[in-house]
Amino acid sequence: MLEESGMKEQENKPGNQSSYARANYEKTKKLAGYVPRKNSTQETYDRIGFMSGLEVHQQLKTKEKLFCHCPAGIYNESDDYDAEVIRHMRPTLSELGEYDGTALMEFKTRKEIIYRIKNETACTYEVDDTPPFPLNREALGVAIEISLLSKLNVVGEVHITRKQYLDGSIPTGFQRTGIIGVEGELQLKNKKIRLIQLSLEEDSCREISDIGHVRTYKTDRLGMPLIETVTYPDCVNPDEVKEACDYIRFLNRSTGKVRTGMGAGRQDVNVSCRGGTRVEIKGVAHTKWIPELTHNECFRQWSLLLIRDELNKRIKEVSDWKMKTVPLNNNSFVSDYEPIKQARKQKLSFVAVNLPGFGGILSHFTQPGQCFADEISDRLKVIACIEKPHMTHSEDLEQLISEKEFDQIRKLLGSKENDAQIVFWGPEDDIETAIETIEERCHMAFEGVPNETRKSFPDGTTIFERVLPGADRMYPDTDTAPIPLEEEYIENLRKSVPEYVSERIRKMIDWGIPDDTYTYILRNNIYPVIEKIVEELDYDPKFIGTFFGQRMKFVEGHYKPAARFKYKLVYKLFEFLKKNNIEKEIAVNMLPHLYEHPKMDFDSILDTIGFSKNGEKELTAKIPFLVKKFEETKTNGGNENARDWIMGELRKKAIGNLSLSKLSREVEKSIG
Repeated sequence: MLEESGMKEQENKPGNQSSYARANYEKTKKLAGYVPRKNSTQETYDRIGFMSGLEVHQQLKTKEKLFCHCPAGIYNESDDYDAEVIRHMRPTLSELGEYDGTALMEFKTRKEIIYRIKNETACTYEVDDTPPFPLNREALGVAIEISLLSKLNVVGEVHITRKQYLDGSIPTGFQRTGIIGVEGELQLKNKKIRLIQLSLEEDSCREISDIGHVRTYKTDRLGMPLIETVTYPDCVNPDEVKEACDYIRFLNRSTGKVRTGMGAGRQDVNVSCRGGTRVEIKGVAHTKWIPELTHNECFRQWSLLLIRDELNKRIKEVSDWKMKTVPLNNNSFVSDYEPIKQARKQKLSFVAVNLPGFGGILSHFTQPGQCFADEISDRLKVIACIEKPHMTHSEDLEQLISEKEFDQIRKLLGSKENDAQIVFWGPEDDIETAIETIEERCHMAFEGVPNETRKSFPDGTTIFERVLPGADRMYPDTDTAPIPLEEEYIENLRKSVPEYVSERIRKMIDWGIPDDTYTYILRNNIYPVIEKIVEELDYDPKFIGTFFGQRMKFVEGHYKPAARFKYKLVYKLFEFLKKNNIEKEIAVNMLPHLYEHPKMDFDSILDTIGFSKNGEKELTAKIPFLVKKFEETKTNGGNENARDWIMGELRKKAIGNLSLSKLSREVEKSIG
């Protein structure tokens, strides 16, 4: 079954397995053409056929949940609950008489699902004891507004469908969702991104823990109105993906009708490479993670394709490929690895697995710091529910079992020269599922890149989470009647839609606001406040934009407010300064005190910072004296030094009384 060329490489394998593994990891990393993202160019991504799209989720700021009258937006601590409900999920047939792959995978895990319920935020609908109440019209209106802002075509009738979720995150086993708009577009800096659709759906539970066969959820988030904006895979590099995601989030926030904060906005990122398949990176919490995640995922797929090609060279009849397993007892091998010692104390079962023709594959590069063996290990954790660490192998980057011990294991397995071996351990009840999982993942390696959902980490790597759901998981909801959308209703909503984000960016460019402030301003939806200050109080837009994007950002990062701070308070600050004929620069000194004590009146803040009213003549009258003093005491002369010294002497009293630019001109006149 093995081809000659495939065996020669393994014959040169050195005795030290970890040295060989590290060398093979680096060799295959180079073969994949992997380069760090900071060194990558568009040519890098064109070479491997980078392609990516988004599914951006955003909670809506409504009073009630989507299909019941429970309050939305109230969260409790994980251990603050009134009751627990325990359930076990099982798959059901779709309308076409088929099972969804994800549902079958979740069923294999044999999970016990525990829901922690707080009476304040849950009702009989949440626990699937009663049908849904009528759809929340407030949420529907916001979803339509955001659809219009996204240039989507709003549907004539909303049809609620069910989307299967057997991971337990929704007690019903399905999520109710409805498409609101289709076929839109977003204008980025250098290109347009097409939108597939925007849907209105109910949010899932918050996961508290997932250990072994027990998964625990909190239901306070369950049922909250959520929109999902789905793009076409139009992004051709990681930076475009982040730009598109930021734009969608800014667009959503520009309405002022969505929730913000941790967990309120989440995005799933779909990535593929040339010859690969769609892989979904689930629940990316921060857009700043997106470039590294998509970069590494594309190269992971590229590496899996190289593995596919190598395996198909070596093994001609894939249908004949079979792995062999042998149970091991405590005397089968010796190891000082602490998790193995603990596993023996717990009397867990040990199994050795032989993978024919997989020599050099287990240590093949897939992601930075990860190799193909991690693909198997991740699935053992998720599907067989065996907690890590749970395995070692013949190409481990860190040798846990000596080469001599592995030789004994190879004899037990009847291994050949080009084979690879795995040793794993776990509860006896999970061993059969674990063996099936290993064999299934190895068979997938012959085909290339499996369709799957992956969990993201801040370092830019991902791990397997579940099989990617298919179309079979969707079916009509028979509990909810279609909702017709009248043209008059849609046009009335259109009147409250704000201007496009791209238009806001264009105005900020025209105003001369520094571009490094745009993200902060748009992310926090501060633009309307800036516009109001500029238009109603006639302040310089560049100063106001910079004040928010730099000074406000700094203050938020270094001070803590005694009460919730609202950006509209800054409008009142500048209104106060305008009314009292106080120069705008004093706002820089007042802001930290205003932020820490939002309810403090402005006069008190001025007293706190030691501000006293001084007239222009009173201030400029001191300039000749200071010029003379500088001449008498100077060590380094020159007009520039003189101006800086005099400005330093007058700045504290001038701020708020006289424009610093005007004061500087008066000083320059005096020093000639």
